[in-house]
Amino acid sequence: MSEKTPVENANRNLVWIDCEMTGLDPDVDTLVEVAVLVTDSELNILGDGVDVVIKPSDAAVTQMNDFVTQMHTSTGLINEWEQGMNLQDASAVVMDYITTHCPTPRTALLAGNTVGQDKLFLTKEMPAVTDHLHYRIVDVSSIKELAKRWFVDAYENAPEKSGNHRALGDIVDSINELRYYRDTIMVPSPGPTAAQAQKIAGELELYQTADYAR
Repeated sequence: MSEKTPVENANRNLVWIDCEMTGLDPDVDTLVEVAVLVTDSELNILGDGVDVVIKPSDAAVTQMNDFVTQMHTSTGLINEWEQGMNLQDASAVVMDYITTHCPTPRTALLAGNTVGQDKLFLTKEMPAVTDHLHYRIVDVSSIKELAKRWFVDAYENAPEKSGNHRALGDIVDSINELRYYRDTIMVPSPGPTAAQAQKIAGELELYQTADYAR
């Protein structure tokens, strides 16, 4: 196998993002914190990352429910966002970091826990970010759910999380969680040989579309 070029390696990077919001409805709620860490394909963190606090509108703050208000109060975030950035400046900081490590548009994948929810808000409020990333995502929560079903001991002994609903801490937890599942439930690199993979594929009894919904 030929050695990959720096550009090819960058195209395999993962862009880990976690967001804190005023709620879960992108139609009425807004981003208040965004943290980003880029890793290479081996989950090594590249650079220092970014963590930006964003000043929300008065309307967004007013409509927060008690649970969200208490959460952001206990983490201290509610005391920080009054001096937070506006969305435009925050987006520029995020994009500068991402493009430094992932210069080619639509190649690097978005990664995180239940990251589809974060993507909804990013698409609405930081569209430059989601436009730059590939449409595929790496959702660590999906791997956790599979471990819960197939590898119960590994699932029950996963490292405790300590992010405590702050964006940077949560995204560090996500990276550590995937590192743990890679080392416990996945076949060690480099994995099966081509011949072994072909043998497994040949022995697998495949479901057939014609057998269902007839």
